[in-house]
Amino acid sequence: MLKIVVCVKAVPDPKAAGNIKIDPQTKTLLRGNVPMVLNPLDKNALEAALQIKTGMEVHITVLSMGPPEAASIVKECLALGADRGILLSDRGFGGADAFATAYTLAMGVQKNGDADVVFCGMASSDGATEWVGPEMATMLDMPVVTMVREITPHADEAWEVKSALENGYRRMRVRLPAVFTVTRDLNSPRTLSFSGIIKARKKTITEWGLDDLGVSAERVGLKGSPTTVTEMRTVENTRKVEFIEGTREEKAEQLVQKLVEVGVL
Repeated sequence: MLKIVVCVKAVPDPKAAGNIKIDPQTKTLLRGNVPMVLNPLDKNALEAALQIKTGMEVHITVLSMGPPEAASIVKECLALGADRGILLSDRGFGGADAFATAYTLAMGVQKNGDADVVFCGMASSDGATEWVGPEMATMLDMPVVTMVREITPHADEAWEVKSALENGYRRMRVRLPAVFTVTRDLNSPRTLSFSGIIKARKKTITEWGLDDLGVSAERVGLKGSPTTVTEMRTVENTRKVEFIEGTREEKAEQLVQKLVEVGVL
């Protein structure tokens, strides 16, 4: 049986992004008053695993790191078709940068047992570093392919993948186990179904903390994050809007004159 781990993240709902505050001491985001949703690109990662499951025997584990409230996101993945849900939740995990997050997730993958494939979204909507997947692969000693837009699984443990590049793509054959970070071009994620929600009620979520992973508090969370944020502040919008009146020719002439005055032309 092929064992797939899909790493997912609960991110602030974009519709309520204006309510996110900054902790003046730790320089981290305070998300307590903002509802959480499943990171969009992680939906593509889960969909990739679910589509592979239709053609071969596969067990899908969803792994997430976050506060207890993130359990609802894991539950959503179970309702979509994942077999097992694991939430890494501990106060010691709080304030983690990409490196500490990758380390914690990698330890979760190891504790869960041998994984043939690890899927991640290419980036999270709140951080967008694109580092977590590659860093996890390094820690797990697995090859990694980023920005995957097409996957052709094979039973001989070597998969063909197409990965996006700035001016094209690259096609390669990758021997498992491996880590893949996916783009939205890979697939169209399915939506929740009533039957899936009912089935998910019977599935339990495993929660692991520091002691369960057997890791030092110095290597996770804010303490284990090598990234140092020296300042975070809200940028005030000082733009001014001016409407230009007149005919098309008059508007064009006035616009050029104004651009010359401010030094753009």
